[in-house]
Amino acid sequence: MIIGIPKEIKNNENRVALTPAGVAEFKKYGHEVYVQTTAGENSGFSDKAYTEAGAKLLPTIEDVYSIAEMIIKVKEPIASEYSLIKKDQLLFTYFHFASSEPLTHAMIERGAVCLAYETVEKTDRSLPLLVPMSEVAGRMSIQEGAKYLEKPMKGKGILLGGVPGVTPAKVVVLGGGIVGTQAAKMAAGFGARVTIMDVSLARLRYLSDVMPANVTTLISNHYNICEAIADADLVIGAVLIPGAKAPHLITREMLKLMSPGTVVVDVAVDQGGCIETCTPTTHENPTFIIDEIVHYCVANMPGAVPYTSTLALTNATLPYALQLANKGWRKACKENEELKKGLNIAESKIVYKGVAEAWGLSFDEVESVLEEFATA
Repeated sequence: MIIGIPKEIKNNENRVALTPAGVAEFKKYGHEVYVQTTAGENSGFSDKAYTEAGAKLLPTIEDVYSIAEMIIKVKEPIASEYSLIKKDQLLFTYFHFASSEPLTHAMIERGAVCLAYETVEKTDRSLPLLVPMSEVAGRMSIQEGAKYLEKPMKGKGILLGGVPGVTPAKVVVLGGGIVGTQAAKMAAGFGARVTIMDVSLARLRYLSDVMPANVTTLISNHYNICEAIADADLVIGAVLIPGAKAPHLITREMLKLMSPGTVVVDVAVDQGGCIETCTPTTHENPTFIIDEIVHYCVANMPGAVPYTSTLALTNATLPYALQLANKGWRKACKENEELKKGLNIAESKIVYKGVAEAWGLSFDEVESVLEEFATA
């Protein structure tokens, strides 16, 4: 198979979808790999490293899309890329279709085969290609939140961990999954007072056992959320429903409960956000203020630490990408339930229910696009 690795063009997206080590793995199985010039530069991987691993360099993104049968990316295609995508071209990347209706329609119209990192799912319901970036984003949410609590950033002017004789900041984490757990760990490490909330009592029992003493667990419901955010200094939105829009747990009206200078970091913003007033921002302009509450809503947070993020991501994606290349997407998805769940759009059909429901579009069972392989 011919594999294409374009340079990411989303604002300040510095990650790359494949390392030179990954190129060498594809070459071992006889595949061709084309990498856009300087694609790995911001992640610390030189063009020379790619060519030494066996890749061929191409000067433009148009060249990469033109030659490749499978495009491996980090972030979803943006509008300027739509016209480059060919019918039946396989795209393996984060899509988050439930947060972008234009992207959904564009991929249907282009006839692309869209296999989304974020919906590849194991039998235990874990999301192996979302976990590494969730770990990065969860930890970064506290790093960024601490910065924007500073007064020059329009925050309250509170040091997250306080000092002897001064009470530390209060951090509320909505969601006890990977993002929330990592955020709570980091905030606790800073010395903050942390409350982590979730709807699952079993999950809260687990977190209560493994978290340090300065982390309190609380069942998530509207009343408790209102009580918790009223005296919070930093609120982390960490709610995920795989492949579907995140629910709005904090409404515009609820912002009035919080004191001026409180910071909210919505890590779920690329799935629509769990804070109603959050809309996607960029690393270039990461924050905005509504009702005196500082909103940090960068949709590609791990892009700010590309060396760590690229290695963590490709450690997880490469085994799946190799299956797709070695077998073709139909056979790979037929034989691997995890990959099958990653299929979102194929043959201009939406085959992932959460995406269809997000935009009121027709849904087809995934088996409908795998029948050709079964018949063969």
